Amino acid sequence: MEYTRMMEDLESELSREIPQISNSDKSAYFKALEKEEAAKEEVKEAEKALGEIKRAEALVGHAKNHWIKKADQGIAKAKEALKNAKTSAERSEAKAELKKWEENREAGVEALEERSKNWEAVKGDLPEAQAEVKAAKEALARASRNVVEATRDLGLEDFLASDELDGKLARYLALKEATPAALAEYAAQSKAHQKQVEAMLSSDGMLIQMAVADGPRKEHRADHPDYGRMLEIYTDIMKASDKASQGGTLQRLALAIALEHAAPHKLRPAKADTDAPEYVDPVKRYLHFEKAYLGGELDPHFGDLTVWDLRMVVDGEEPEEILAWGREMLRNYRPDHITTSDHRWRYVGLVRTDIRYGSQDNKYDREDLQFFQNILKNGGICGRRAFIGRFILRAFGNPTTARPQRGHAALVRWTPDGWVPVLGAGWSSGWTKTPYDRDLDFLATTQARALGDKYMQVKRAHWVGDLLDEPRTWGLLNNRKQPEFWNGVALYTQRGLIADSKALGAVGEELGEANFSDVVYKTDTTEVTEADRKINVDERGIITIPAAATKSSGGGVLFMPSVLGGKQLHYKRGGKGDFEYKVEAPESGPYALVAKVATPSWKQNLVVSLNGKESAATIPLPHTVGMWDHTKPVQVELKRGMNTLRFSHTTDGYAKGFTIKEFQLAPIPAHARVK
Repeated sequence: MEYTRMMEDLESELSREIPQISNSDKSAYFKALEKEEAAKEEVKEAEKALGEIKRAEALVGHAKNHWIKKADQGIAKAKEALKNAKTSAERSEAKAELKKWEENREAGVEALEERSKNWEAVKGDLPEAQAEVKAAKEALARASRNVVEATRDLGLEDFLASDELDGKLARYLALKEATPAALAEYAAQSKAHQKQVEAMLSSDGMLIQMAVADGPRKEHRADHPDYGRMLEIYTDIMKASDKASQGGTLQRLALAIALEHAAPHKLRPAKADTDAPEYVDPVKRYLHFEKAYLGGELDPHFGDLTVWDLRMVVDGEEPEEILAWGREMLRNYRPDHITTSDHRWRYVGLVRTDIRYGSQDNKYDREDLQFFQNILKNGGICGRRAFIGRFILRAFGNPTTARPQRGHAALVRWTPDGWVPVLGAGWSSGWTKTPYDRDLDFLATTQARALGDKYMQVKRAHWVGDLLDEPRTWGLLNNRKQPEFWNGVALYTQRGLIADSKALGAVGEELGEANFSDVVYKTDTTEVTEADRKINVDERGIITIPAAATKSSGGGVLFMPSVLGGKQLHYKRGGKGDFEYKVEAPESGPYALVAKVATPSWKQNLVVSLNGKESAATIPLPHTVGMWDHTKPVQVELKRGMNTLRFSHTTDGYAKGFTIKEFQLAPIPAHARVK
């Protein structure tokens, strides 16, 4: 009863505070909406007419460049087969193929003739149709601007700019979403629970934070989010960490986890880990990110993220040890993806450089490796590539969410300059697995949220809509009918706020279903100094060769700063070319050659040529899953004085990348030498 009375009192009080809008202002607003809807229909009709004309043109191109061309290729192949046929069966098969392709070509020629006539009949209408689409879009843009102006003319700016009612509106929203009955049931379970509910309802700051961050995540098909579970998680985090209660980044992180995990997230351990829990442990998730943040392991901007942003960091399915692995793997194997000045590709550049497009090797996934480690090992098509892209972003504390589009998986990610689509087409091509649904509606909220306090105007209008029992409309594109009044005010106010914002263009669209890209990407240069190249010989005669000491290399080699100090050599996936070293040995004789490497995959070798002798030794590269490890020693014969070691890369299957920190050559005692 207590919470019901509180909610009723708030509803009564707030209803008296809501501004009354004159009928004439409302009428002007709704007329502007009607004109915008009519303009949208005009655009659809104009685009439909233009589409029919372009389809006629496309059909000509299909007949000419696909149908007939393919038939010509088939005819040539069949003629070649007939020419080389050695048996009557081969001749019969070749003749049948030739006849089939000749018939196909004849049909293509007939289709081309008919389609060309159709195109000739309508191509004169193309300029007018294009002009009509342009004019319709310009009219729609004017109509949309008029709706924004009509929204401003409602006289709500002072009300929406004031924070006076924020605490009461957020408290009402929490009571309504949770329901008084569910809160009372939770509070009745123990004195501790009762205190949690009372603490939440008495804290304007926390209630507003929760409401701005879109409240607790709801179980699929559930009527209401579980505020009790959210409070339990938040309280448990506060007990587990004395830092979370001190405000700032870690308090926002704690609340983000409590809100996001109010509906449990499934855990995705390695298949072999049959004892793993079913769900992510929210407290462990918090402690993991707290430690990583305080240890300086996360993105430099992590400390500035809002609760809403952080929810898209902590919502992953990976175990905490895999998050830690992801950071260490990238620091070891491709540190350039962590330090690149191109924020769009930071971290997620791993997909571009090292995740092979193709599913043929997925059958080699290992059950003792976790899902994302197997993607690094064996590649995958669009879904797996997007999955590991989002994973590596989360591992470094960078917000990201899925952004599928028809027939393809992709992602969007946070950058200091705004959100950007990666591995897929640009904005308007897909949707998100968030309440905002359409990607343009998601983009709009990110742009408005970036404006700081001004964004609160949008939330206040939404909260008034909740108070008046309007159905929540998260965006202007994801519903089939116009939002009701206050939700419309929220979204058109948002549109006005972001009118001058610019969306970042997509990156990596050409990589959606390809192994490599022809696009030249900006890379940060690394200078290799003489100190980086210095070869050392210790008192035992052990020679240490920095991988960066190579004087010549093929196009597959990159140099980058190493987490171990100095520089390291990276040999790119699909790279070509050898690399060699000039090494002065103090004594002649057999040496054990070992390399310190980090590899993402398996079935790779280095073949060593020594002083002109080809294939003097083969070094199998261990599958280190991106961690530093040493190769097994191989024996090579050095002469006293200068030696030339040349390394070439071979692989059992598809060429993958690897990273080398250094080589060591240790003299082999007589008793241990291979005869």
